Amino acid sequence: MENVLAVYQRPRDPKRPLVCLDEAAKQLVSATRLPIAMTPGRVARHDYEYKRAGTASLFMAFAPLEGLRHVKVTSRRGKTDYAHFLADLSDVHFANAEKIVLVQDNLNTHTPASLYATFPPAKARRIADRFEWNYTPKHGSWLNMAEAELSILSRQCMDQRIASQEKLAFDVSAWTGKRNKLQAVADWQFTNEKARTKLRKLYPSI
Repeated sequence: MENVLAVYQRPRDPKRPLVCLDEAAKQLVSATRLPIAMTPGRVARHDYEYKRAGTASLFMAFAPLEGLRHVKVTSRRGKTDYAHFLADLSDVHFANAEKIVLVQDNLNTHTPASLYATFPPAKARRIADRFEWNYTPKHGSWLNMAEAELSILSRQCMDQRIASQEKLAFDVSAWTGKRNKLQAVADWQFTNEKARTKLRKLYPSI
């Protein structure tokens, strides 16, 4: 925990951007009956019944000091999907960075091994070396700022019935563009000093 909090306390360095990464799933559902359109003084009405249409996965990369986020919608979230997302961060979104300071949870796919399972060794090594790897502790995913950003995405964009991966990708892209235009940053207040006070019972005693 203290390692991640120490990373968050570093001053902003455009050459070494802080990027938090997290994943989520979205249940796709479609209506079984046509909704009743809105009329003056009455909102549109939807029947409670729905039909499951599979699931989609989302990869969120949030740069809290830059006010930028990149979200990719995929059919699944295996090691290959993760590896391609890292490649996009390295070579597209943060191509000019000397090093990308990565914070993520310790999911078993979140390792350089996923890169080697996806790309030729030379490319995998090149991408792996582009990152400084930092992990939140077990049961400590709340320390990942990307998780909070995913929560905002869920409330503002995905709290509705979405029937297809294409529609989800369209809506998420619109939301991402709006948030990035606002340059919405994170104001992280939880420091190591506060952790040692509020969570002192979790620290081992000598």
